[in-house]
Amino acid sequence: MDFVFMLTRDDRTVTDCLHVLDSIRELGITHIGFKDVGVDPATLRRLHEQIRALGATSHLEVVATGRDQALDSVRAAADLGVDWLMGGTWVEETLDLLAGTQVRYLPFVGEPQGHPTRLAGGPARIAADCRSAEAAGCAGVDLLAHRATEAEPLDLVRAARAATTGRLVVAGSIDSPARIRALAEAGADAFTVGSAAFAGTLRPAAGGLAAQLTAVLEASGIPARARPSGAGRP
Repeated sequence: MDFVFMLTRDDRTVTDCLHVLDSIRELGITHIGFKDVGVDPATLRRLHEQIRALGATSHLEVVATGRDQALDSVRAAADLGVDWLMGGTWVEETLDLLAGTQVRYLPFVGEPQGHPTRLAGGPARIAADCRSAEAAGCAGVDLLAHRATEAEPLDLVRAARAATTGRLVVAGSIDSPARIRALAEAGADAFTVGSAAFAGTLRPAAGGLAAQLTAVLEASGIPARARPSGAGRP
């Protein structure tokens, strides 16, 4: 299972993202993500360039809940040339904007609501959305399982896994090694961690960000400095 380190806290890219990226380069994390809010476009471009320079796979996750703002995030992803775009629910419009690019798209499934985002929808809704996304040509889905308001998180993960052959990424509120191991058992291809690492909740007795990220790598079975393929399901 792949680990995507999000350079974000409270759904915003951290303002010292470039420094943070430099500080954790020795861990060998191979999937790194960010959002298009929190820092200016020039910083985002430098950040993406540095992620690529590390040989890592890049991810941009849409945080906007309004259509126009979300599609602006899609345009930003296309302009930067990220490897993966995650989030948003306007599937057809997003795929149209990404046509001709190499960006692979993972839309949210279920019904994301509010900010911080909560997820409405039970297993049947999640499964139906997964099938719809795959039929539309998406590379997989982005599931906010631990933000669920109508179902147990792992029930949603299992429903999504059964419904799609694409890449299944679980994002949001993954704040303990136990949750990471449970996601692997339920069939997730990848998961994201951002705020929990910056807040120090993954390994509460440890002091720094590197220790938090090492705890995540250990829980996901990825030795620090390893270089997994990161391809997941296509």
